[in-house]
Amino acid sequence: MIDQLRSELFKQRTTRTAPILLASMVGVALLVVCLHVFTLNATDLSQAANQPKIFGWGTTIGALFAALAGAIGITAEFRTGTIRSTLLANPGRTRVIAAKAGAAAVAGLVIGLLAAGVVAAIGSAGLAVRGITVTLGVGDFAQMIVGGGLGAALWAILGTGVGALLRSQIAAVTGLCVWLLLIENILIGNVPSAAKYAPGASGGGLAGLIPNAGTATLLAPALGALLLIAYAAAAAGTGALAIERRDID
Repeated sequence: MIDQLRSELFKQRTTRTAPILLASMVGVALLVVCLHVFTLNATDLSQAANQPKIFGWGTTIGALFAALAGAIGITAEFRTGTIRSTLLANPGRTRVIAAKAGAAAVAGLVIGLLAAGVVAAIGSAGLAVRGITVTLGVGDFAQMIVGGGLGAALWAILGTGVGALLRSQIAAVTGLCVWLLLIENILIGNVPSAAKYAPGASGGGLAGLIPNAGTATLLAPALGALLLIAYAAAAAGTGALAIERRDID
């Protein structure tokens, strides 16, 4: 198991996917935050209730790219056919998924911390340029960065499970993007009392904010963490079961 985990961590460090994802994540964070900082009304942005529309993107972007890292980490092997050699060298399929999930969690933690840090820095600088006072305190930023990192690590595990279940890279990536960027926003805008229990909003509870919370009251950090752990475990378990029971083409 340890050797397999080391192998998966080595893959995370040496493939081109990692730098591409990180560069894309930074680019998306820069674009999204600047659009919100420089297009929203200054009077609205000066209100504490509206500033999560900027800083909350650190949570969402970190979760999204961490989930993509997890999904791509396994679907790429199905796409290229290297999954055969991986499973021949390590016949215990559940252990392989566990190792991939563990490596993805490490990558997700880095992605989440970086996303939250970049959004915090860009958002604060942008508001300062416009002469708007940042209402978030040191504790808020600390929770956003640490909680965003931990949430992204769990999302990476969830993404690994989704990738193992679907096997198709296009389906996994599209599904994760649609869920986080579209479906969760629809839910939070229409049924906020139930939407706060969704995976993305659970991660928002852990980090303390999401960009489009609306009237929803986010879960307490501990409850959000427990719920997101349950989602990640369910996804990884389902993916492992699918790998165990289905033939490898």
